[in-house]
Amino acid sequence: MRLLNPRRCRLAAFTLTVAACVPLAHAGYMEAKAGLAQLLLQRAWQQGLENGSAIKPWPWADTAPIARLQVARLGISEIILRGDSGRTLAFGPGWAESSSVPGKPGLSVISAHRDTHFSFLRDLVAGDQIDIQSDQANRRYEVASLRVVDAREGEVELVPDSDALILVTCFPFDTFEVGGPLRFVVTAVPVAAGQAQPSVVASLDSSPLSIGAPRPPRR
Repeated sequence: MRLLNPRRCRLAAFTLTVAACVPLAHAGYMEAKAGLAQLLLQRAWQQGLENGSAIKPWPWADTAPIARLQVARLGISEIILRGDSGRTLAFGPGWAESSSVPGKPGLSVISAHRDTHFSFLRDLVAGDQIDIQSDQANRRYEVASLRVVDAREGEVELVPDSDALILVTCFPFDTFEVGGPLRFVVTAVPVAAGQAQPSVVASLDSSPLSIGAPRPPRR
């Protein structure tokens, strides 16, 4: 029987160890990068509140924090970013700039990825309260409906004089498919007007959706 060269065995073992560590190191780097990004977003958000204007989290950013979304029952607190491009949604929920500014009267559309910042949408129920904080006002909304729609069917109609918050993410939550057509849509109305807008909610819920739909991440 031919004996293995101990030196070659040690070299092979070392090579395999290094090769195994590369994916782990990359994963650790990505996790650290994401953590740092959140710290910078938090800092920019606080500075924006103090200065009364949106502050870029880093010099080359093409977005900025504009509001904070909170769901007390679920312990959720997410910074909302300006715009809903794929680059923006990689860091947090994004506001569709064709809709009303979050926290102000009007129809505001916010989207995020189902496996990160909007994974909590699956745990929302009708009646849950959602707080939106901005540098100008704080508003509380109540979840009025939750539905699944097909983004291929058309666009959301911005109902005139409607005042609601729409949260959008991809669906189903547990699939590995990227960029599918289904969307999970949460419609919430201001608490003060929650009993006065059933027709608005019905109009919104009867409209198909594509505005503000999350762009699939590049992986």
